[in-house]
Amino acid sequence: MLGVAARITKPIITGTHMVCDDNSGAKEVAVIGVKKSKGRLRRLPKAGVGDVIIVSVKKGKPGMVKKKEKALIIRQRQRFRRGKEWIAFEDNACVLVDDQKLPKGTEIKGCVAREISERFPKVVAIAAAVV
Repeated sequence: MLGVAARITKPIITGTHMVCDDNSGAKEVAVIGVKKSKGRLRRLPKAGVGDVIIVSVKKGKPGMVKKKEKALIIRQRQRFRRGKEWIAFEDNACVLVDDQKLPKGTEIKGCVAREISERFPKVVAIAAAVV
């Protein structure tokens, strides 16, 4: 597994509502877990750009609502450091992925952080822009 070049702060915790930015059928999701997170008693798991999370679909197509899915975080509002500059986006957004970490949708409407380009090249290939 390739590492992420930037130092990513992890502001997204369990219960966070996010925009699903692809055309897979989900519009809004809520975080219910973080993949590969180590635990500490009574501490919520955290995630940031480039992390895979488990989400529950809150709004979207009727067949998708109340389903558990895996998602990849592509944007976060909290700023993070990339080299000597700070990067922040307008919203928190994710993309639904399958077990092989391939995107379920065929296009991503918004921009994607550059930090996920090495680990998830298929997600970046369908993105509108990479920042």
